[in-house]
Amino acid sequence: MSSIIGRAAFRATPRLRTTGAKRDPELIILFGIMCGIFGLAGWHFSSSPTSSSSERKVAKAEGSEPWKEGSTATGKYQYHPGGNVNAPPKDAPSALNTVIVPNVNLPKSLHDQYNKYGKDDF
Repeated sequence: MSSIIGRAAFRATPRLRTTGAKRDPELIILFGIMCGIFGLAGWHFSSSPTSSSSERKVAKAEGSEPWKEGSTATGKYQYHPGGNVNAPPKDAPSALNTVIVPNVNLPKSLHDQYNKYGKDDF
């Protein structure tokens, strides 16, 4: 049954093409324009694909992964500034956003509890 449907559709295509071209000749021009647009879009996205983020590769310092055995890391990720492997490694910024708000009047107990500025762990 499927071969009958396929053969009938294949035979009907040239007839529809000729009758459709006689009825609506502007569709041939529109078909050519749309093929050109889709062809250019396909070429553009295949030659310069888009990405979902703007991440850059950064030279990672050796031994800066504390979970690996034999690592000398102290718990912070490290990287080479500017991607220069010869430069000494720096500690990477925290993944959490920290904001230092100066000139805030708090009771001493709250100030000691929440103020991390100038402490060793900060």
